Amino acid sequence: MFYLGIDIAKAFFHVCLLTPEGKRKNKRCDNTPAGFQELLSWLQRQGVTELHACLEATGTYGEALATFLYQQGFRVSVVNPKAIAHYAQSRLSRTQTDKADAFLIADYCRKEAEELALWTPLSPEVKALQALVRRLATLEERRQMEQNRLGAGEHPEPVRDSLRAHLEYLEGAIQGTQEQIQKHLDGDPGLKQASDLLLSIPGIGTKTVAWLLGELGTMRQFRNVRQAVAFIGLAPGVHESGTSVKKRGSLAKLGNSRVRTALYFPAMSALRHNPLIRALGERLRQAGKQAMVILIAAMRKLLHLAYGVLKTSKPFDPEWAGAG
Repeated sequence: MFYLGIDIAKAFFHVCLLTPEGKRKNKRCDNTPAGFQELLSWLQRQGVTELHACLEATGTYGEALATFLYQQGFRVSVVNPKAIAHYAQSRLSRTQTDKADAFLIADYCRKEAEELALWTPLSPEVKALQALVRRLATLEERRQMEQNRLGAGEHPEPVRDSLRAHLEYLEGAIQGTQEQIQKHLDGDPGLKQASDLLLSIPGIGTKTVAWLLGELGTMRQFRNVRQAVAFIGLAPGVHESGTSVKKRGSLAKLGNSRVRTALYFPAMSALRHNPLIRALGERLRQAGKQAMVILIAAMRKLLHLAYGVLKTSKPFDPEWAGAG
């Protein structure tokens, strides 16, 4: 197996190829379709047949290249940049060049290959849903900002009128986007089935369903639930040194923050209304765990349940889920 680390930028990218014999080879290409073809020709000249390529999640810069490599039949993983940064720290690596970064990504891919989720392009239906839910989040953020401005201090009446008019516009845009999301979910058979399965889980509502499906699809890209947990970043941060230093539990700042945010309030609801998660919370409280640790555990359990119903295509069953 060959491993390819890709350090991506807007205009170009550097790659480091690790051969089965442990040799490394480097190349720089333009981040364009012509550059992708140049990379493919170079890989063929190196005798590459089986390849696992890895690149950091950097917005839209790497999406076209990831899609191109996927279409060539190669394995592709898209990882959080902070995972690479932590790996560099574990190696005490201080060199920060494009070539060095590409090697770090390739080496990380080689060592973590069995645990890395394989990336697949979003289907057109999921990609459209993702765009809608992200647009909704942007509109809601702007509404909150304008509400804060309106409520903060004194403003001249023309400014207050402007803020009220903008808020009225945002309310209409939010309602319209929400309706478009629901129409999109109901209009696609696959998304509709997945939505109904997720809604069978106590604690998960329509807004959370839209976020989960928009960011993760039906989770077919994950070989197991551990990969889904790692992708989202739902591992608790633990800080202990002997018996004197103990910090409060916190979320690891890795993975898809949008999904973590989407699961936060549903987890609070599930701790009250979902029998499995309520029981989990009680056990952790009796064990003396802090509130944030309990909440993270509830978020992680919700994700396990979501993964389970989507993978099995069966609605939530408390007896089945409790035995799993």
